[in-house]
Amino acid sequence: LPVEDALSRAPFVAVAELTGRAAQARILAACPLEAEEIEAIAGDRIIMRDETTFDAARASLRRRRVRRLGAIRLAEQNLSIEATAENARTLAEGVAALGVARLPWTKAQNQLRDRVAFLRRAEGDASDFPDLGDDALAASAALWLAPYIEGRASLAEIAANDLNAALAGLLPYELTRRLEVEAPAFFETPVGSRHALDYAAENGPLLSVRVQELFGLSTHPTLARGRAPLTLELLSPAHRPIQTTRDLPAFWTGSWNDVKKEMKGRYPRHPWPDDPAGAAPTTRAKPRGT
Repeated sequence: LPVEDALSRAPFVAVAELTGRAAQARILAACPLEAEEIEAIAGDRIIMRDETTFDAARASLRRRRVRRLGAIRLAEQNLSIEATAENARTLAEGVAALGVARLPWTKAQNQLRDRVAFLRRAEGDASDFPDLGDDALAASAALWLAPYIEGRASLAEIAANDLNAALAGLLPYELTRRLEVEAPAFFETPVGSRHALDYAAENGPLLSVRVQELFGLSTHPTLARGRAPLTLELLSPAHRPIQTTRDLPAFWTGSWNDVKKEMKGRYPRHPWPDDPAGAAPTTRAKPRGT
């Protein structure tokens, strides 16, 4: 109806004649209807039910009590969200459709997912570890996420602790134990310091560490029961990259001499031994005057 037509302000109309189709249809003949008249005409076909849907724009659940005549919504009333398993599934699936990346993953949780992905690649088709990638998690959100978000009404109400519980549900004890051994979150250097490993890095997993902390290592560190060498980004005392290697013994006996000559002039207070594989690791500079 044209907006200037008086019928356009009627709550309902009974249409006698149309031209065109769908959104382009024009009403040629109609009369206004009041709600009471609809009740009198089709009261036995009007149903009332509660509907809970996911509002993608607000990333939240919306619950309404709706009176309908077929596809026509006659009235609606907003209701509070109930803490039910069905509503949790609706929220989980709605959030998954927006994108699993929008969940409040912590840095440690994302690293755990990257660690699992690394072991899946290392083990191939025989891997027992579940797929924790975005696509796989989105496809199964009703199974792995919904049980831990019952009572939540929106994406904003889902907390990192909920995701911790959900991830724990996906990784039973035996797999968690294997993950800690074969793809640990941290690497402990010979000097005793712990550094987080970057499993998402290109050509990773990657360890960025000052080269002095690795003195005394004569074998290259590996992961996944020796199947994957750790990529080492060796840093200067100023934490600037000086070399990347996947074969530390070859580096010690090869280009170390060139690195040592250059770095010794820049950082004279730090040790640059001729035999780093046999030297004591350290995080300290030499005392002044030595």
